[in-house]
This record gives sequence, C-alpha cells and structure tokens, in this order.
Amino acid sequence: MKNKSNQITIIYLVIALFVAIVFHKTLLKFSLVENYPLYGFLKDITLILCTGIAYRYILSKNQNQDKKVLEKLQSTNNAIKESNEKYDIVAKATSDTIWDWKIQEDKLFWNKGIKAIFGYDENQVGDSSKWWFDNIHPEDSIKMSIKLYSFIEQKTSNWQDEYRFKCADNSYKYVLDRGFLLKDANGKAIRMIGAIQDITKQKEEELRLKLLETVIVQTKDSIIITEADFNNRQLPKIVYVNPAFSVMTGYEPNEIIGQSPDMLKGPNSDINDIKKIITALTNREESLIEMISYKKNKEQFWLRFSMIPVYNSENELSHWVSIQRDVSDEKKQEKEKEQLIRELTKNNKDLKEFSYITSHNLRAPISNLTGLLSLIEDIPIENSELKEILFGFDKSTHLLNETINDLTKVMIIKDNLSIKKEDLLLKDVFEDVFSQLSFQIDLHKPILQIDFEQVSVLNINKTYIESILLNLLTNALKYRAESKTLKITINASQNNDSTTLVFKDNGIGIDLERNRDKIFGLYQRFHDYPDSKGLGLYLVKSQVEAMNGTISIESKVNKGTTFTLIFKNR
Repeated sequence: MKNKSNQITIIYLVIALFVAIVFHKTLLKFSLVENYPLYGFLKDITLILCTGIAYRYILSKNQNQDKKVLEKLQSTNNAIKESNEKYDIVAKATSDTIWDWKIQEDKLFWNKGIKAIFGYDENQVGDSSKWWFDNIHPEDSIKMSIKLYSFIEQKTSNWQDEYRFKCADNSYKYVLDRGFLLKDANGKAIRMIGAIQDITKQKEEELRLKLLETVIVQTKDSIIITEADFNNRQLPKIVYVNPAFSVMTGYEPNEIIGQSPDMLKGPNSDINDIKKIITALTNREESLIEMISYKKNKEQFWLRFSMIPVYNSENELSHWVSIQRDVSDEKKQEKEKEQLIRELTKNNKDLKEFSYITSHNLRAPISNLTGLLSLIEDIPIENSELKEILFGFDKSTHLLNETINDLTKVMIIKDNLSIKKEDLLLKDVFEDVFSQLSFQIDLHKPILQIDFEQVSVLNINKTYIESILLNLLTNALKYRAESKTLKITINASQNNDSTTLVFKDNGIGIDLERNRDKIFGLYQRFHDYPDSKGLGLYLVKSQVEAMNGTISIESKVNKGTTFTLIFKNR
C-alpha cells in the first residue's frame, strides 16, 4: 500500500513541477510578467512539494482505511463462504433440504438438497413461495399454508409441520418441515429459514405398524408376546396380549402381563406337550402345539397355538410370539367323525359279509329251484291252475336269479381295488361292442358318427370299457324316439393329462330337474319299459369310478342325452 501511495505522490509531483516549469517559461517568453523574480518560482516549487506531502498523507490515511475495509470484507466473505460450506455439509449429513425465504420480497432460496432428495434440477426450482405451495399435495396444501401464515402472525419463532411434497417424477414424499422465523425491530416477519426432512420411510413404517396393530387387535385369534428369556421351571413372561386373548381365557391384560403362560396349564394338561414347548424354546425353533388348557374360571378347553421366535436387527432373539385358537369344537367334531368312521366301517364290513353270505347261500337254493323247474317242464300237467302257479314260480325264480347275478356284478366291481389297465385301440373296442349289438343296429339303422382322430389309443380296462359302451349303446337304442331317426355321436379328445369320451344321442331324454340326483342310483327307472331294470347306469358309473374316472350327464326330454366320461391317461 505504501509503495502505491509513494508512486501516486511522485507522479503528482512530476506533473505539478512540469506544469510549473512550463508555466514559468511561458511567462518569461511572452513577457507577461516583467522581471519575474526567481523566488516566485521557488515559492511555487515549495507549494507543490507541500501539497505533495499533504496529498501523500491523505492517500496513505485513505489507503489504511481501505485496507481495513478490504480486510473486513475479505474476513466477512471468508466467514460467509465457511458458513455456506458448513451449511451444505450439515444439509448432506442430515439429508435435509434447506430453504431460505425472504418474506417481504417473497424470494425463496433452496440448497442442493432439493436435487438430492426430490430430484429437481436448478432450472426447475422456482424462487417464490408459490412454487413451494404448488408442489405440496393438494390434500395438504390448504391446511399447511393456513397453519404457516397463522404462525407468521404469532410471537413464536419455531414452526414445524408434516405434509407430502411432490418430487420431479410426480411422486410424493412425506416430509417433516421445521422453520425459524426472523423479525425486525418492529416485530414484523422478514425472513424464515427452514429444513425439510424426508420421512417417507418412517411414515410407511408407521402405517405398516398401525395396520399390523389393527390386525392384532381386531383378529379373533388370541396373540401373546413374551420375553425371550426363560428357565426350565417357568415359561417366558408375557409382555402383551390382544383383546381376543381376554375373550378366550377370561384373563384381563393387567392380570396376565408380567405372568407366565404356565397359568393356562391344568390337571389334564399333557406333560409331553409341556416338553414340546420347552424343546421349542431351547432350540429357538418355530412350533405348532395342541394341548388341553384352562380358562380363568377353570373351564377346560383345547388350545392350538404356534410359537414364533422374533429376532432384532442384530439377529438376537428378543421375543416370542404365540398365535392361539380355541379348537375345542374342532376336537369334538374330530372325535365324532372318528366314531362315525368306525361305525360306518363296521356297518360296511357287516353289509359286505351279509351280501356275500346272501349271494352265496342263495345261489345253491336258486340253482336247485332252477334245476327242479327244468325237470317239471318235461312232466305233462293237466291241472290248469297248477300249471299257472308253476309258470309264475318259474318266472319269479328266474328274476331272483338275475337279481343275485346283478348284485354279484356290483360286488365284484366294488371289491376290485386294483384294476388292470392296458393300451387299447378305441376303434377295435367299438367294433367289438357293435358286433355284439349287430342285430339291434341292423334293425333300427341308427346314424353313427364316430371321431377318434385326436385319440386313437386309451389306457383302460378292456372288460370295463366294453361293458360301459355296451350299456350306453343299448340304452340309446332302447330309448330312441320313434318319431325320428336315431343319431348317435361318439368322439374322443385329449386334454393335458386326461382323455374325454363324449357319447351323445337324440333319443327321448330324461327329465333331470326331477331325476338328476337319482340318475346313477341302483334300480332307478325313468321310463316304463318292460325290460328296464335300472341297473345299467349304476354299473357304468361304478366301472368308470373304479378306473379313477368321472361321468356326467346332460339331458332334455325329447331332445336327447349326452354322457361325458373323463379318464386319467396314466
């Protein structure tokens, strides 16, 4: 600074001396002043030197003041720079978005957190409060702005609120906004500085916990939470029970919290179930246990409960959660079901034995009667009444014999648990069946449409499939409509792991609204035909199910009948 002052002073002196010399010579040349004395020139030189010294003094003093101002300004700038650096560091450390609002000018400044947290580039951010409020969720904007401007008019300096703020991708984040209000000497708000913190995860966790709490409180299952620590003489202490626990056991929370679940044990509680609980606690493993427990009023009930270990963030066992249910009614139903199964098994066994005894014991007498009746046919009988009696006796004997044969067929199907299957060509099977019914087919001349292009081979029992098709074809021929030509359609199709056979005719049909539940019943007849016994469809269903297949029927009176048979491929 001194060098600069000296330089300026020297320049001043040089210029002033130059001007003085030029001025003096000019006066002498043009004799503007006669006999201009030398001391006058020296006087001017002295004045110039004095003014130079004074000028240097003033410059030096001003430069010292400027230096102080500059140093103060630099110090202020450094402080501001350091403050801004700290400002950004704090914002990064806290993951906050800092904002500075000059209220009177409505100028709003945002730090770099607006980009880091919300994704806005610098050119996307507005510089007024309008941009701020426009990006607050519509459901929160009015409420938040009212609260903020109401706060500005109050005497307090600290403000905070929660709302949703829009991100650059148009999604919303939950934020906690805290602000500090600055006022002038007259108490008028002039500036507000705040920090926005992203609390989306906390909010989502709060909502999740609230939802879990609602589920726990509202569920009908009892829930117990216990401590992790226990000893072999006492189970872990209870820290929480939901309302359903009180409903189930009669114990209120204040009676059970701090106690052990041991209080649910009673005289009939199985010691082995207690050991299972101890084992699960010791091994820290999830478990499902059923045991006899006792309510507060000493009423016994069956309790089914799970035990689930809960670990903290450091993978340390912190609690046990038990979800419990009163299954007394279920246990009672199980016992009744087991008793019913035992009774049905016994009855079924008795019925089988009765059927075998009946069929075998009646076969010999029926055979004898049939043989005797055949002998009587060779003896001439003159008495007409006796002849009529013998005829009726012969007819009843043959009907009884057919009935016994039918029952025997049914028992054979029901008792044959392992059905031998083989790959059969459907075309060959149908040709065999048609040959057995060639007389009826030639007589009635039905239209036959058969399609086995999708499925040519079927893995099935030969005897059963022939019997099934024989019964269905016989029924179609027997129950044809006299007013139109009989049409029979048979096709096979493949569907994943099963084969479907569809057998359709246009015969007289069946009234399913009245008879659907009886269609496949034993000795059920739906038409008044003299040779109809009501056994065919029962045998068909029995044989289909014996091969793990299913059969269904659709029929309309005078429209026809469709049978759908589905068989597993293997």
